[in-house]
Amino acid sequence: MNTAWIIAIIIGALIIAGLAFYAGKLLWQLKVQKEQIAKHREQKAAELEKSRQQRNGKIADSVNLIARAMKEKQCEYSEGCLRVWVLISQYSFDEEVDLQQSYPGVYQMYDEVKEMPTHDARKKYSKKEIFKMDSQRWRAEERLEAEILQDCEKLIARFKAASGSENVVFQ
Repeated sequence: MNTAWIIAIIIGALIIAGLAFYAGKLLWQLKVQKEQIAKHREQKAAELEKSRQQRNGKIADSVNLIARAMKEKQCEYSEGCLRVWVLISQYSFDEEVDLQQSYPGVYQMYDEVKEMPTHDARKKYSKKEIFKMDSQRWRAEERLEAEILQDCEKLIARFKAASGSENVVFQ
């Protein structure tokens, strides 16, 4: 074999070894990057879960407080149901929950009054129209009272109050 061939084989082997080293280095960097990405995702997921739990805790506390106020007749059913329905609709449940089936009284009351104007929007209507809407709301509250009170018990049991707020006394 002549010397040119030997030199070419050695140069080829060195090139292949260099490329193999470079490929190994790139694979190592890729592995480290994947580990960092996975760690970052885990941290973000943990932060998101913590945020979800905090938000759910605030919502649960509010739902519990409103349900207790309705049960103690310190809050009108129509107002309480509007507020509770909006809150439980935003609650992040661990499993799928059919809220209309779980809390039918609250839903029916919410559905009855959701389109009725409140606060400044009521001022646009005549006294006669306001009285008519109020009468409709009062009749619905009377008709649905038993169901709403049952739902309040379920809400109080399911949505626990934050520590300290379970001692709130309604006067």
